[in-house]
Amino acid sequence: MLRQALAITGLSIRSIPERWAPSLVIVVGLAGVVAVFTALLAMSSGFESTLKATGRNDAAIILRGGSDAELNSAFDRASTDLIKQQPGIATGADGKPLASAELMQIAELVRKDDVSNGANITLRGVEPEGFVLRPQLKIIAGRNFTPGLREMIVGQGVLKQFQGANIGNRVRMRGSEWTVVGTFASGDAHDSEMWTDINVVRSTFNRIGTSSVLAALDGPDGLARLKSAVAAEPRLSLDVMREQDYFSGQTKDFRRTIGFLAGVVTLIMALGAVFAALNSMYAAVAARGKEIATLRALGFGGLPVVVSVMTEALLLALAGGVLGALIAYALFNNLSVSTLGQNFTQVVFDFKVTPQLVARGLIIAIIIGMIGGLMPALRAARLPVTVSLREQ
Repeated sequence: MLRQALAITGLSIRSIPERWAPSLVIVVGLAGVVAVFTALLAMSSGFESTLKATGRNDAAIILRGGSDAELNSAFDRASTDLIKQQPGIATGADGKPLASAELMQIAELVRKDDVSNGANITLRGVEPEGFVLRPQLKIIAGRNFTPGLREMIVGQGVLKQFQGANIGNRVRMRGSEWTVVGTFASGDAHDSEMWTDINVVRSTFNRIGTSSVLAALDGPDGLARLKSAVAAEPRLSLDVMREQDYFSGQTKDFRRTIGFLAGVVTLIMALGAVFAALNSMYAAVAARGKEIATLRALGFGGLPVVVSVMTEALLLALAGGVLGALIAYALFNNLSVSTLGQNFTQVVFDFKVTPQLVARGLIIAIIIGMIGGLMPALRAARLPVTVSLREQ
């Protein structure tokens, strides 16, 4: 039976060039399914990896109680000073708390791909400790801003997607002009932000408080001690969480939306691909009807016929899956885009076509090939020899 299956499968594969048109329908159809599926999930993967790369496990972010994002959080400077004195926060070499009060404001820049509309950009006011707490952030061009002046540095992601953020440009906000003096790279969500001195942001935007406090944790139990201390302080009503957990949690809604969209689009396209595969494989079986009938008359069993038809369908499906993965990789891998984050400001990220996504796309292609090839294979095996010869 194995020898029969190999013999019939060999004949089937060698005859594919003679039936290139229906075979191409299967390959192209499945390439489209896999390319769209992979591209959509590559967008979700890129957004998720960008936010997951943001933040540290040994640092905590403190927000106003009930706030789910920095933009919705605000507390006064007295609370900010009180937070910095809580146990669980590490101290620097100077003996002062290693914590940065930060204030978030929304600025607006014009997108490079849509010059008629502006987009929200995060303007983050920080204290000097904010740079110490983010050692991955490096100035790659120009210089750092001078405290007390309306100067700012912009992330490299902002430069990719928006106009007017080059060194030397002036950005107008709240009736005043700010000078871009440097560009930084952090490899995470901060690449989508503009940074400046927190006190200048407070005076310019008439803000007297703080959006959040970022603090280094003092040892493995630092987070637990900080949470307990904050909960026991009646003057504070705050949420304390690891910085990495905060940014990772911001991907939840986006991943759910993209996952649902990818599932719906893939299902619709997969149904079309299944019918295309069915039609093409039925045509292939019909074209080989006399050949299959002759082999059956010579004593070949029905199972080897099923194996040969299924093998052909799976090979064509695999070819379509590989083609679709290559298309997705060539067109979308490392493609830089931006979308609204949880703070209603743009987050710049790159599509990531990962090996895991390619493997999932190939599995989908193989499943579609199995479904599309099964019924034609069973028909070829069950059709009586005399009927098959008479139809030919």
